[in-house]
Amino acid sequence: MKTPKNFRFLLLLTLVMALFLAACAGGSNDTDKDDSSKVDEGANNEGTSEGAAGGDLVIAVLSDAATLDPHTATDVPSAAVLTNILEGLIKKDQDGTIIPSLAKSWEAIDDTTWEFKLQEGIKFHDGEDFNAEVVKKNFDRILDPEVAAPRAFLFEVISNIEVVDEHTVRLITEYPFAPLLSHLNHPVGVMVSPKLIDADYAAMKEGKNPGAIISEGPIGTGFFEFESWTPGSQVELVKNENYWGTPAHLNKVTFKVIPESGTRAAELETGYSHLIEPVQPNEVAGIEGTDNSVDVTVGSSLSYIGFNIEKKPFDDVRVRQAISMLVNQEEILEGIYDGFGIPAVGPLAPGVFGHNETMKPLSYDPEAAKALLKEAGFEDGFKTTIWTNDNPQRMDTAILLQQELKQANIEVDIEVMEWGAYLDKTGNGEHDMFILGLSNPVGDADYFLTQLFHSSNMGVSGNRTYYENPEVDRILDEARQEIDETKRLELYDQVQELLIEEAPMVYIHHQAYLTGVSQKVSGYWINDSGHYKLQDIQLVE
Repeated sequence: MKTPKNFRFLLLLTLVMALFLAACAGGSNDTDKDDSSKVDEGANNEGTSEGAAGGDLVIAVLSDAATLDPHTATDVPSAAVLTNILEGLIKKDQDGTIIPSLAKSWEAIDDTTWEFKLQEGIKFHDGEDFNAEVVKKNFDRILDPEVAAPRAFLFEVISNIEVVDEHTVRLITEYPFAPLLSHLNHPVGVMVSPKLIDADYAAMKEGKNPGAIISEGPIGTGFFEFESWTPGSQVELVKNENYWGTPAHLNKVTFKVIPESGTRAAELETGYSHLIEPVQPNEVAGIEGTDNSVDVTVGSSLSYIGFNIEKKPFDDVRVRQAISMLVNQEEILEGIYDGFGIPAVGPLAPGVFGHNETMKPLSYDPEAAKALLKEAGFEDGFKTTIWTNDNPQRMDTAILLQQELKQANIEVDIEVMEWGAYLDKTGNGEHDMFILGLSNPVGDADYFLTQLFHSSNMGVSGNRTYYENPEVDRILDEARQEIDETKRLELYDQVQELLIEEAPMVYIHHQAYLTGVSQKVSGYWINDSGHYKLQDIQLVE
């Protein structure tokens, strides 16, 4: 990891901003000094102070949720809120191990049947009972074509949901499906109150969009309950006083939308926010110089530059390869991300099933790129646009790409969009090039590769490059039906070799999630998909 050279300037600037904001607000942040190291590599931020029950936690975030309907959500900001309200049958602990949640146990009855024994006596926040019929109702909704859930492909292999008794349910698949348990960990696979689902269907009959009612006030079984949402401003959660498991310590959590990174840093310094995410890489040293810390968790996500393959000239693989060779990955990682994260060779991150560290990328090679463009008939270049949302690193990457492509006479206009509009427009295929990322809460190649590259998922379902290759589709379909792990890995190797060669996107890096953590916070962690885990947080003095 790289330490920013402008440490002193950043520290001075941070302190000046902190004093200014504190003076304006008439408040102060009088806290005891802590001389321990401030960069916390994925730890729990557990100190020696005694944790207190209660308190209101404020998290300053870059982007608002796009929707609060978990079954139709596709973005990390939405999931980061919803995973603290709703629960699925299983979950993963901090080590990535699958553990019980609403299902207390499970077993494979045969190659295509999984039986789940459910926890008993659980109620939703609205008082509705959780049982096997509710599990069926939720999966039926996820798979309902009328709802058109973008992540329905996660569970499309399920051919039948059988209610055995009140607390036993069986998921029957069309064929043996190795990653089913991993897929159940995805945020889309959570349980929504049956009463709320009925209300949402009733609204659909009156012409409202799927999820319109659920998104206004999601109701789950989780340790926090939804309180309010002011779009573009904040989401508020309150403690579930009747939680069936270990209750949360906090009374309330507020996700406060603050797009400006400097303002988020000042919020942490002055104590108005307890967590800020993301911290910009060049702000890490400044936060290290205070009483607060930075949690660094390397994720399983991928940041990438995508092409719209349905538009010329990106339908020509030589153009895509050439632009890939004009992207200086090292300059992006070191110059923009300050060394935080891991360079991507292909789409899969280390630790994800299917990753192969021996894959060879399309390396930075401007001269070879120019030769490819000449061969494709674009020796004199062309004009294009690249879209991004208001993520600072993505905007900086767009600027760097704009400069790099000039050497090949490619003129690039940059357009920055609001998050929701950005997802809509790229999902509709209106773009030329775009910068985006995808997290991998499943931890398996099937979810990631099928979502990004299978032709059945073009558009909002995840394949925003509009990439279509029958051979890739065939191999992906075969791999998800293969039980033998060795054979599955061989199939995913074949797919990744094709994807590197055909370059539907430029694979940039697997990001590190940087969270600014107040010295008053204990028990915080973020998973490798960027979802905040708030159940164990305590505010300490």
